[in-house]
Amino acid sequence: MLTFAPNGNRNALQKLMLGTVAAAFFAAIAAWALNAPAAAQAPAKDKVPDLASISFAWLSVGGWLDPPAGMRGPIRNDPDHPLHGNNDGPGQVTIAAGNWKDPVLKPWAAKQMRESNEEALSGKRGLPFTAQSRCYPGGVPGQLLYPAEPFYFIQTPKQVWMIWQRDHMVRRVYLTDKHSEDVKPSWFGESIGHYENGDTLVIDTIGLSTKNSYIDNFRTPHTTKLHVVERYKPSADGKMLEAMVKVEDPDTFNEPIHMLKRWRKVNNPMLETVCAENNLDYFNQNLFPIPEATKPDF
Repeated sequence: MLTFAPNGNRNALQKLMLGTVAAAFFAAIAAWALNAPAAAQAPAKDKVPDLASISFAWLSVGGWLDPPAGMRGPIRNDPDHPLHGNNDGPGQVTIAAGNWKDPVLKPWAAKQMRESNEEALSGKRGLPFTAQSRCYPGGVPGQLLYPAEPFYFIQTPKQVWMIWQRDHMVRRVYLTDKHSEDVKPSWFGESIGHYENGDTLVIDTIGLSTKNSYIDNFRTPHTTKLHVVERYKPSADGKMLEAMVKVEDPDTFNEPIHMLKRWRKVNNPMLETVCAENNLDYFNQNLFPIPEATKPDF
């Protein structure tokens, strides 16, 4: 299946062909990765968690959860503006307004969050910025919060890929023990990783761009000093996936933040969803503009 909306630049047949080719390409890579000898024939001590498949995926369950007791947890909603979501029963849906008064925030970060809240609460902007609703990559760890569509792993001896169905976002994790000496900031930064205890994938990320990049849906900002460590572990029955995420940024937070995230396994073949086509501001809500290329690809 391919999800798209027509526009004046390409006809539907072209889109269908391009989407089908892309989906087949990803499926071929996944099939190759799953048959890689290093993964299939690894001795017991070198076993890795089974995260990848061309037939199942991982679908988000809720947002950031609290970590174990004793750890500083995630930023929460501003108590002065309670959050009422689409799944919270009858009542007016409200915007996600982060608690800018949280003492973990440095003054500049608190100020930026307050201004972002006020922009939406005042009606200046109909909805606050959320990355993938406006076709932007979600960054690290913000991308993990995308709720509506699943993501997939591809595991090879040297790399792990995380591929989101939404706009076919791809994040690459290099299975090495050392970051590059000079890392240029980018949407997903530089991620290196390794396996632990035969059941956990550990990912260490630096070099994250700050433009339109946040650690959560409350638009909690960060600087280029952001350092994120994620630990992915499937449940004993393989039906759930859990990640413990540690966020450090001495220029933004007064102490490290720890967040828990969960996904459930779903039987989805690898699909493709296009975001940017026909994603316009139909109701004049002054939505954040979607990314636009300065020149055509072809």
